[in-house]
Amino acid sequence: MSDLSNAEPARPEGLASTLGALRDAGWTTRPVAQEMRENLEVKIAAGEPIASGILGYEDTVLPQLENAVLAGHDVILLGERGQAKTRIIRSLVGLLDEWLPVVEGSEINDDPYAPISRRAKDVVAELGDETPITWIHRSERYGEKLATPDTTIADLIGEVDPIKIAEGRYLTDEQALSYGLVPRVNRGIFAINELPDLAERIQVGLLNVLEERDIQIRGHRIRLPLDLMLVATANPEDYTNRGRIITPLKDRFGAQIRTHYPDDVDTELEIVRSEASLPPTSVPIVVPWFIERAVVQISQLARRSPLVNQRSGVSVRLSIANYESVVANALRRALRTGADAVVPRVSDLAAVVASTQGKIEIESMEEGREAEVVAQLVAAAVLLVFREHVVLPDAGEIVATFDDEVVVHVGDDLAAGDYTEVLAALPALEPATRRIAGDDAGTEEMAAALEFLLEGLHLTKRLSKDASGARALYRQRRR
Repeated sequence: MSDLSNAEPARPEGLASTLGALRDAGWTTRPVAQEMRENLEVKIAAGEPIASGILGYEDTVLPQLENAVLAGHDVILLGERGQAKTRIIRSLVGLLDEWLPVVEGSEINDDPYAPISRRAKDVVAELGDETPITWIHRSERYGEKLATPDTTIADLIGEVDPIKIAEGRYLTDEQALSYGLVPRVNRGIFAINELPDLAERIQVGLLNVLEERDIQIRGHRIRLPLDLMLVATANPEDYTNRGRIITPLKDRFGAQIRTHYPDDVDTELEIVRSEASLPPTSVPIVVPWFIERAVVQISQLARRSPLVNQRSGVSVRLSIANYESVVANALRRALRTGADAVVPRVSDLAAVVASTQGKIEIESMEEGREAEVVAQLVAAAVLLVFREHVVLPDAGEIVATFDDEVVVHVGDDLAAGDYTEVLAALPALEPATRRIAGDDAGTEEMAAALEFLLEGLHLTKRLSKDASGARALYRQRRR
């Protein structure tokens, strides 16, 4: 979790309230880069990760991020959508000191020992050791902006405030300025998402304030020696083609780190389990292992499919949304049938069409092929899971059970009792179903396992299947 929660943290007792008391307490100023580096050193020595809750990056992205912080570099994270770039950036807040003293009333977190705004300078010059001090939490030392073409210099750096002018201040008065997002996170972290979408002239202004420390606002020439860490994100496609980061600003980043999607099913599945939001129910939700793996395999296969536009990426959010949709479909059935557990089946995978179509872009000149492509991905995912994890020494006996008179109906609206009747009528199916479901499986889990078994036999060309939507019947394979 990041330190950006909405809860107001409780300020510790006994903190200095004046500049003099701060000096007497022995507090010293540390630049942001030094502060983050020293706090990270403590974490590394204690065996703690730089960012918690970030899975799949332990041997790739996170070590590079640690190197960047230890080196005091600004960072750009380069990767497709849904690769936890924003979460990584926000987690860096945990490397800041929990509380920081600033001149009371300061808009840009002025250091009491070395204020940079005109107002804070005047207050310290007038009051000296009696200058009032307030303490801000590290969550207030983080600023974030989504770069858009309409972002202005005023948004990032500042502008003359017409209200202050109306109150009687002169245009030449530095206190007539309203500071933008960047100065307001002085002594903290400033993040820009999708940096290439920022207009080049705005990037120049950003470079000026970060590198040269000289900015001009409506004729004001102000020296603002800001102290902050700059972190940005960019999509590789935008970075190289549609958008452009100006060369001087690109050179400002000490580290460019490439993010990626989970390399394996187990890592992505762990992410899905931790991130999925399942509905509260009066009965337990049990997602069978083969359904979980099939949901994740849909995303994994989509990332390699020539039918899917790979430039737009296939986010882990697809796996999460599909997982939630499958459970929701199973919940509808449980409510209608009065089931004692919510257990998704293969037929529930039909529900992923709605949650998938908006998250992938199909490489096809034909309109309306999205549902067809998604169905292909679902079938391929179930087949892959079946082949990798199910061994059927009794496959011949099972197939032989399906003579000309035997058909088995399945569907996302059938009660588990209908499947129990099938197992009773066709005993050859029971051992394999039990092995898939597990020794302690209940009626709902056995129903899900039976449907997975039948679908696997169909996909491996041992049974025929007649399907209509989420309903199907399995029969002897026609020669």
